[in-house]
Parts: sequence; C-alpha cells; structure tokens
Amino acid sequence: MIRPIALTCGEPAGIGPALAAKAWAALADQVPFFLIGDPAHLPVGTPISLIKDPGETYAARKAGLPVLAHDFGTPAVAAQPDRGHARSVIDVIARAVDLVQSGAAGAICTNPIHKKALIDGAGFAYPGHTEFLAALAGTKRVVMMLASDQLRVVPTTIHIPLDQVATTLTPGLLADTIKITHAALIRDFGIAHPRLAVAGLNPHAGEGGAMGHAEIDMIAPVLDDLRGGGLDLTGPLSADTMFHAAARQQYDAAICMYHDQALIPIKTLDFDRGVNVTLGLPFIRTSPDHGTAFDIAGSGKANPSSLIQALRLAQKMAEARAGI
Repeated sequence: MIRPIALTCGEPAGIGPALAAKAWAALADQVPFFLIGDPAHLPVGTPISLIKDPGETYAARKAGLPVLAHDFGTPAVAAQPDRGHARSVIDVIARAVDLVQSGAAGAICTNPIHKKALIDGAGFAYPGHTEFLAALAGTKRVVMMLASDQLRVVPTTIHIPLDQVATTLTPGLLADTIKITHAALIRDFGIAHPRLAVAGLNPHAGEGGAMGHAEIDMIAPVLDDLRGGGLDLTGPLSADTMFHAAARQQYDAAICMYHDQALIPIKTLDFDRGVNVTLGLPFIRTSPDHGTAFDIAGSGKANPSSLIQALRLAQKMAEARAGI
C-alpha cells in the first residue's frame, strides 16, 4: 500500500477546486489522495472529510474528499485571483514538499497556479511551479516530461524563443536531459531497459548537413558517447516521422530539441489526458497539462481528465518506486 498523494489546491480562483472535487468523485475508491487547501474554496455541496494527518486518507476518502485544511483567510471568487491568497498558495506547495520529503505522502500532484498573482501578491521569484519545487528540493537540474498512454515526450529546451534554441542547446544540456529521462523511466515507470528516440533539430535531421549541422556537430556525438555507456538510443531522427503509430512502438520516450517539437504531437494525440511530470526531483511530482482556465472557472464546465490522469500516474510512479 502506497502512501497517499498530496494534491495542492493551486490558484483558488481557477478551476483547481472544481477539479479536485470531480477527481475525488471519479477516483475515491481507486487512488488515495488528499487535498491541501481551504475547504471553503471547494464547490458548494462537495463531500469533505477533514483530516489532520495524511495517514487518515485511506479511511476518510470513503465519506468525502480528504482535505488537510490550510486557511486562506478569505473566500475565493471565480476568475478573480486575490493577491491576498498568494502567500497561502505558495505555502501549500511548500507544505506538500515537506510532507513528501518526510515520508508522510508518496507523491505530489499540483493544481495550476497563476504566476502573475503570486508575483503581485507575494513577490514570487520563480518562473513557475517546476523551478520552485526544484529550489525546495535543492535540485539544480530537472526535466519536463509530458506523458499519456500513447506517448511520452521530453523537450530539451522549454520556454524560450525559437531563435534561441540553437544557441541554448549544448552537449551538456542534451546529455543531462537524456540521462535524467533514462534514470526516471527505470525508477519511476518500471522500465528496466528504456528505449529513447532522439529528434534532430533541423528538418530531416539536417539531411547529412544539407539542412544544418547541429545533428552532425553536436547531437550525434552526444548520442554516441551515451551509447558507449549502455543507453539504448535511436537518432538523431527526423521529427516529422517520429510520432506516427508504428514509430511510437519503437521507443519508450522521445527526446525533442524544443517545446513545440515535443508538445504538438502529444497534444494532438491526447489533448485532454496529457500529464506534466517533473523528472530529476527526489520525489514524484505530476500535474495536469493545462492552466487555471479563468474563462470557465465557477461554470461547472472544467474537464477533470488531465488531473485524473495525473493522479493515476502519480500512483503508478509511487508504486514503481516502492517496488509494488
């Protein structure tokens, strides 16, 4: 039996509270998780089981959504982020990290935050969730994976302008991305011998230098060196032929060179069920692959599919780490 998953509330003016309630309704008997947040922010009528310790989750989830209460002080208004809530949103994330690092929780699943509200209300000094979690864990390098039942992708560079990708890519960055992904597939996904497909940077993977030299000068030497260390790597490959059904059967994860090269395929294949996973942390962290969706907050229209998959994946990863 794994330890329960800590679900952070995220931005209370977004769809996070509604998603938490819907996820409990779908998973109450399947995935053991508890919400850290203000129970007053949940949709009216949500069955709630207040807990004082994560260890109470298994028993409490039968009666309602287990909630480890964190008082925000004031109500949440849909689609209207409150600067006064910013410090509590940050503190909830830190509280979840404390719980998972102490062994009280088996993984963290994070609801979406609104970075501007955190900056305006609490001087939040991080680009996002991932960097804050890495700082709390004392981890210098983490990797973002988007995962679904059909595909796992890892972008080597993430949120930078396209014209900066070629200069940001370095042998060290690519090698670290591949090694962190390889280790995570073994430890957290239970894949004993991971197969990784690596995309080229240029069209047709450079076509022997006719369309660019990044593959010859940088990517191929990195792959050759890592193959010498025993990694099962294919590439550099032309990205336009990597993601059809037959190609996806040949690898466990695809390493891509930039954001859209990785995210367009998975969002096309499985838009509502993709999960954001942070690799390289000393604990498990998953998150739904969407934002706060203020445009539908409070409407009842929020789709919980991605959060449900994020919680399911957190459970599977925790079981893999525990050897269950």
